[in-house]
Amino acid sequence: MHTHKRTLPSPTALSRRRLLQGSAAHAAGAVSPAAHSACGAASAPAGATEIDYWLWDANQLPAYSAAINRFMELNPDIFVRVTQLGWGDYWTKLTASFVAEAGPDAFTDHLARFPEFVSLGVIAPLDGLAALEDVTADHFQDGLQELWSDQEGTRYGIPKDYDTIAIMYDKNLLAEEGFTPEDLETLDWNPEDGGSFEELIARLSLDANGVRGDEEGFDPKNVVRYGMAADAGTDYTGQTSWSPFALSTGWTFTDANTWGTRFNYDDERFAATMDWYFGLVDKGFFPPFGMFGDSSPGQTQLQSGKAGIALAGSWMISTFANMEGMELGIAPLPTGPVGTPMSMFNGLGDSISSQSEKKEEAARLIAFLASDEAQRIIGERAPFFPATDAGTEAAIESYAAKGLDVTPFTDRVANGETGLYPLVENSASIMPLMQTAFDQCWMRKIDGADFASFNERVNALFE
Repeated sequence: MHTHKRTLPSPTALSRRRLLQGSAAHAAGAVSPAAHSACGAASAPAGATEIDYWLWDANQLPAYSAAINRFMELNPDIFVRVTQLGWGDYWTKLTASFVAEAGPDAFTDHLARFPEFVSLGVIAPLDGLAALEDVTADHFQDGLQELWSDQEGTRYGIPKDYDTIAIMYDKNLLAEEGFTPEDLETLDWNPEDGGSFEELIARLSLDANGVRGDEEGFDPKNVVRYGMAADAGTDYTGQTSWSPFALSTGWTFTDANTWGTRFNYDDERFAATMDWYFGLVDKGFFPPFGMFGDSSPGQTQLQSGKAGIALAGSWMISTFANMEGMELGIAPLPTGPVGTPMSMFNGLGDSISSQSEKKEEAARLIAFLASDEAQRIIGERAPFFPATDAGTEAAIESYAAKGLDVTPFTDRVANGETGLYPLVENSASIMPLMQTAFDQCWMRKIDGADFASFNERVNALFE
């Protein structure tokens, strides 16, 4: 779905203000050149209305092409031209297309961009469009439609899919170290001593002399295998890094589920989580800042034996499963102080450009993409979880047929063990401000209590 996490490149300036420079958890796995797919036909049949649909993820293209082909069979009066662009190019060209008033009719949208798009007026409200009247919030997993609605409840996106976080590991390595898959299903965590989760990553850490992290004489400054892989894209949302731990203390990002106006980086539970998480660097169980960059993501750290386990998003399942020489195991996140595991819950949406002159046709397309028929077509082919129950069930069955049990991802949603991605205004300003704090904590220059002063500056943006 949304392959490795990386910081959004700075987009071209819009006439009124710059679009979001935040970081986002869904980036394309390979920055592919633009791929134009007319979904089975080279040009629109006579009399058909042609619309443009853009997406960034090459992994998603086959699934969406199949669904869009079916849409065109059912709607011969509409011809859909699909354009797929690599992650960086996608946002640059989308921004430029809005400035030039030559954007796509419909496109895949990201929550890190959505508030800014609403404030700039470049995406259309969806509530007046006839095709979308019957596509109600209860059609999707709980909470997804709320992520794509503004403070007044006006919809600007229709959910496409969702993602959660779980533990990825190499079954061979864990077996060599004496662990069974069942051992990873009952881990617990707390910020004081790390619980059985820290015991696991201590055991998996190995220094240059062959001493393990839970043994006498372990050298934390000379480590050849870290217990837990590092995510180079650790940012203010911490989606695949620190957020599962912080959320499992009962902490929340802001003062409201969506559109909060006060961040809680000054909460004692958050501070304790930061001290534990980045304190793993001092213990030698987690890589120091800068050791692994974008060219060595979590799956590469596992494959090369430089890390024992990795936290990863559900959009990475296929990538991890396809790593040579590795047999993928997936385990649930550890149970935290709240008594359950907790995962961030995020998802992509389909939006319609304000400038589109074919909004009704675009609405028919995105309504179909949200239908059970399309969600099953997508789920059967998908390297991610579609937004509806029907689509998710199809995806679970598709993965099971390949020998992968993906329920550690889907159980979080089924059990209500999730915290929503922080949908807020000002994310473009929050991102660089908080990046400094997380980088400094990872470098071991500040501790958890020091986040309070950064929090004041973030909250001042809302005054």
